[in-house]
Amino acid sequence: MGYLAVWKVLEEMVIEFRKKGLPVPAAVMNDLKSARTMIKIINIDASRGETAQKAEEYLGNVESYLVTEAQKEFAPECIDAWLRRLEEASCEICEEKGEESRFISGLPRDQKWIRVEPLASLPLEKLEQLAEESNLSCSVQQDGRLLVYGKAEDIKGFVKKMTGETCKE
Repeated sequence: MGYLAVWKVLEEMVIEFRKKGLPVPAAVMNDLKSARTMIKIINIDASRGETAQKAEEYLGNVESYLVTEAQKEFAPECIDAWLRRLEEASCEICEEKGEESRFISGLPRDQKWIRVEPLASLPLEKLEQLAEESNLSCSVQQDGRLLVYGKAEDIKGFVKKMTGETCKE
């Protein structure tokens, strides 16, 4: 159900784009259609892993385009609502597979990210402080880990600072 739920949210986003008179490129629509086809195949034969991977790729392409373009035209509250719904639908996929999503919705394409699990020697507050010092953005995820994102070189600096902090003790 997870892939289909993501697909439906993306379809609703396309409908909103059209209502506002915004263009949706043919390549994006083709990816949305291809994702739907892959989802149907998954429902018939879920044992083929490459099919699920291809569906995720198509859905990721559509989501990336729509979210990026929506940031230019829609209110932030509207975009946040879509991202929340996409995350919830993606979580259903993770639960079905028993794993975490490697795609983080809502992050700009040009940014890198890592997840950090707080330790006794590096509590959440300290990790957030190190991220801020490294010019990175961060958010606490549902599982208690910290999602840190920004430029690749800033991420490397953040990891070095974390390592330095743990080596002190």
